[in-house]
Amino acid sequence: MTVRRRSSCPRPFPAGAIRALCTAVAGASLLTGCGVLPGTTGSSREPVTVMTWAPSGTNATNLPGMPAMAKAYARWVNASGGIDGHELRVLTCNEHNDTAGAATCARRAVKEKAVAVVGSYSQHSREFMAPLEAASIPYLGGYGITEEEFSSFLSYPVNGGQATLLAGNGRQLARGCERTALVRPDTITGDDLPGLLNSGLKQGRRGPAADLRAAEDATDYTGAAEQARERAQDGGCVTAVLGDRTETFFDSFRRVPDDGREIRVSSVLGSVGQALVDRTGGKSGPFEGAYLTGWYPVASDPAWKPMRNVIEKHAFGDDDIDPANPGVQTTWIAYTALKKVVESINDSVITPGKIMDALDRGVRVDTGGLTPPLRWRYEDMLGAPGFPRIVNADVTFQVVRAGRLVADKKGFVDVGETLGDTTHTP
Repeated sequence: MTVRRRSSCPRPFPAGAIRALCTAVAGASLLTGCGVLPGTTGSSREPVTVMTWAPSGTNATNLPGMPAMAKAYARWVNASGGIDGHELRVLTCNEHNDTAGAATCARRAVKEKAVAVVGSYSQHSREFMAPLEAASIPYLGGYGITEEEFSSFLSYPVNGGQATLLAGNGRQLARGCERTALVRPDTITGDDLPGLLNSGLKQGRRGPAADLRAAEDATDYTGAAEQARERAQDGGCVTAVLGDRTETFFDSFRRVPDDGREIRVSSVLGSVGQALVDRTGGKSGPFEGAYLTGWYPVASDPAWKPMRNVIEKHAFGDDDIDPANPGVQTTWIAYTALKKVVESINDSVITPGKIMDALDRGVRVDTGGLTPPLRWRYEDMLGAPGFPRIVNADVTFQVVRAGRLVADKKGFVDVGETLGDTTHTP
């Protein structure tokens, strides 16, 4: 904080004495009372407080690695003097995958004067966006699971969200699947998925996918698996997008008696990843040959090295942080954007309004090849129906070969045009 007359660090003391007194009072490596960080020389710049939330310990999708990555990022950046001299304070919140939890996290962000919510996940955007909008707190780099994240004037996405994944998955499957069956959650969010997948299939001159709804928190999907095989038929593909329950679905799928049909499986990164491929048998498991669509380069790409270094040195062995998880990756990119924004402001006090002004005026964020350069000016936005604020419509095509996720197509695939042809399912 900026030193004021009522501070516990009296002004009559020399600067060196002030730092010594603050050290004694704070008793910690990061000094908050006098705004001094390791590596600085008495900076009077105010701390920057942000929040990251995600569900943990629930019966549906859990992403504890996102708050854990945020904390590791803060330890790393603060060890080097903070962001442009500002200590980064990260608040974390478990939104419990329900409406009350999402609203509670948002209200806490307002109460604790967060200047932004960064790199977070929630399916309940109506509940968390309202408190943020009332307090004018920007939502930077959310996971992208809801349409509101791409329509609210306070949202600044770093990827194209679930929309680009499904549209891209349709494009990827159209290349080799005669028919496709989609297994997706029987939820409001899930209702958008068939139209998005079908937009990609249509561009590849394929017919629409069979839409199979399933409970988001089921413990067995035998019925859905049998229907999916029947609808895909020989030479077809089954793609499942059920978050953490995707593993349960494919476990049920592989237990369905073999009827001789050649059916390829597919999903999107976040529902299936390298960790799941590994624990289900690798190259001998059910995902060998699976098509997967992601936002970013494969986890082995050298562009992820800076993130991996931070995890290695500052995560202290936190098992929640999987560097191949797209939630963790999105959090890293979102905080990379926050750092650039704060540096561009170059002021002693950072406010939500200053962050939004910098973003709206076109601060450019280079993510080192993990995404195209990101900007959030009006002219940078896609303007697609339902997703007007998308600024990054790129996806990557991946495939499981010899038990490893590798690129199915080199580089990024822009699905912006595909999204423009999206028809939502009623």
